[in-house]
Amino acid sequence: MQDAVARHVRDGDVVVIEGFTHLISFAAGHEIIRQRRRDLTLCRLTPDLIYDQMIAAGCAKKLVFSWAGNPGVGSLHAFRRAVEGQTLEIEEYSHFGMVARFSAGAARLPFWTLRDYAGTDLPRVNPRIKAVTCPYTGEELATVPALNPDVTIVHAQRADAQGNTQIWGLLGVQKEAAFASQRVIVVVEELVDERVIRSDPNRTLIPATIVSAVVVEPWGAHPSYAQGYYDRDNEFYIGWDTISRESAGLSHYLDEFVYGVRDRAEYMQKQPRLAERLKAGEQRCAGVNYGF
Repeated sequence: MQDAVARHVRDGDVVVIEGFTHLISFAAGHEIIRQRRRDLTLCRLTPDLIYDQMIAAGCAKKLVFSWAGNPGVGSLHAFRRAVEGQTLEIEEYSHFGMVARFSAGAARLPFWTLRDYAGTDLPRVNPRIKAVTCPYTGEELATVPALNPDVTIVHAQRADAQGNTQIWGLLGVQKEAAFASQRVIVVVEELVDERVIRSDPNRTLIPATIVSAVVVEPWGAHPSYAQGYYDRDNEFYIGWDTISRESAGLSHYLDEFVYGVRDRAEYMQKQPRLAERLKAGEQRCAGVNYGF
């Protein structure tokens, strides 16, 4: 992880750490904090705790997003302090507006059309949301510009050494964000033989041809979850509201669990009961016959 971030995440970059509810690479975010990257534009549909931590650590100059909060709990306090203190620029879209931006970027189109903004104030506060007239129907459609990040970081269940990456469970826009990006870091729970990937090709979301680095980082998505490996740490999300409510509490957390450890392995050693408490049970899917 240290090497991947050092090589591929640079000051001033547009950075995406994607994953919807699960497979959020907290380990990568922590390494970016440890390497003290600055002036980043952080993009994500739902910036939750990891971006709250990165904002508190001084990594971000701008946030591009569609919803910000601690899911099921409340506000992101570091994010709120930064916005109210005018130290963080924000650019807001709807969920589908962000999906459309990544889709346009992945397709190498300049913009994407949608009907997403009728009756809302977002175009008034975000001048990048514009409109075009459909050449076929004459209808006025909203548009959003393509988003092509410098680097996208995706957490996944498994990949081979070449970077062919497989994800199952709830999918977000990992594929679109990866294809839109100049560089892609894939972080996985386990590295598997190429034969495993080839035996189930439809599960491959991201191909090796667009991957810049593969990092094997078990438990790298905690406190979010990795389907089939470990569950969501709901206690952490609830506790984050208290930890982050004041700057001092958040700084103490960063000192202990981010700056105070060298990597994710040390992070896990500081929480010895975590693996036992959150380890996923067994619920296997039926096999698929790919034969002729």
